[in-house]
Amino acid sequence: MKLLVVVSRVPYPLDKGDKLRVYHQMKQLAKQHEIHLCCLDDNNTKKSNIEELKKFCSSVTVLKLSKPLIYFNLFKALFSSKPFQVHYFYQKKAHRKIKKRIKELQPDRIYSQLIRTAEYVKNEHSYIKTIDYMDAFSKGMDRRVKDANILYKQLIREEAKRLLKYEHLIYDYFDGHTIISKEDRDWIHHPNRKKIEVVTNGIDIHFFCKKKETTPLYDLIFVGNMSYAPNIEAVKFLVQEILPLLNKKTKVLIAGATPTKEVLKLASKNVTVTGWIEDIREAYSNAKIFVAPLFIGTGLQNKLLEAMAMELPCVTTPLVNKSLKAKEQETIRIAQNKEEFAKEIVTLLKNKEEQTKLGINARKFVEKQYSWQKSTKILEEVIKREL
Repeated sequence: MKLLVVVSRVPYPLDKGDKLRVYHQMKQLAKQHEIHLCCLDDNNTKKSNIEELKKFCSSVTVLKLSKPLIYFNLFKALFSSKPFQVHYFYQKKAHRKIKKRIKELQPDRIYSQLIRTAEYVKNEHSYIKTIDYMDAFSKGMDRRVKDANILYKQLIREEAKRLLKYEHLIYDYFDGHTIISKEDRDWIHHPNRKKIEVVTNGIDIHFFCKKKETTPLYDLIFVGNMSYAPNIEAVKFLVQEILPLLNKKTKVLIAGATPTKEVLKLASKNVTVTGWIEDIREAYSNAKIFVAPLFIGTGLQNKLLEAMAMELPCVTTPLVNKSLKAKEQETIRIAQNKEEFAKEIVTLLKNKEEQTKLGINARKFVEKQYSWQKSTKILEEVIKREL
């Protein structure tokens, strides 16, 4: 099968959840099919990153987005009903190049990742098309409203409304539909939402595995894209709300790409903010407990899968575990407020045996439940489905 994949970002390096998801999906699909990638680029991606994708893609077409045009499109979005992020990623020049690429390739199927790319292929009616919503973006945006700065609150609320309508509207332009979790599927407001196939993320169990015993320098760790609002709120909660309830010597590591000024300001004698780390396994190996106080956002958290695969005991929220579906107490610890987080953390820090037991159970859980091979097989079946 000749498959054209359209994505909103160059999916390498793996510093964001959407990039990681489609990267591993393409890598699995390329074992049986011919993958042709078209990726939008608003960030002048390095040539070496493109070369990494060419290892398993038959062709990679990078469509550079004009920064001035992005800003102009966002201004135009004020007078539109489409989501701001759809306007951000859409440019006519890029659209013409994608149409030309489709005409040249005559693909058997088209796979569009995220609603951000839907405008580029929605009217290609001669082809069978699949869209990956990944997350229910509308719900994720709606959850951000209450914690937003007063200057942005109305803008975020408006974007949530637009996303809700667009997620419904775009459904009918595609033949196949996928999403990361049942919970996210339930937030897509379309009468046929039950037909959206759940395709979870996976974990490279051979890559993410515990190395030989070392002495961690940090007690707690959080990993993630540190310019992403839910992650920013999570580390602020960890440092400003949970940490003061713990022993004054407790050390925290915050690791992940593009930390904002807000995140960098959290650094102190006991809090280290690293920014991008080439091999994130080094960060996981350097801490005792993974703490993810995520109260907003949607989807399945890759960071939890990675930490659990590294045999790190994890403490997170009911919201996160709703998609993860790990067994409480046995494979993960759950907390709903700063006091509960502090209690779980103190209990684990005092009990090395319990740390080890929880970490081993976590590893067994992700080995059994989360596999890129299994999840991509479901995606492949959706893409190949005949009309």
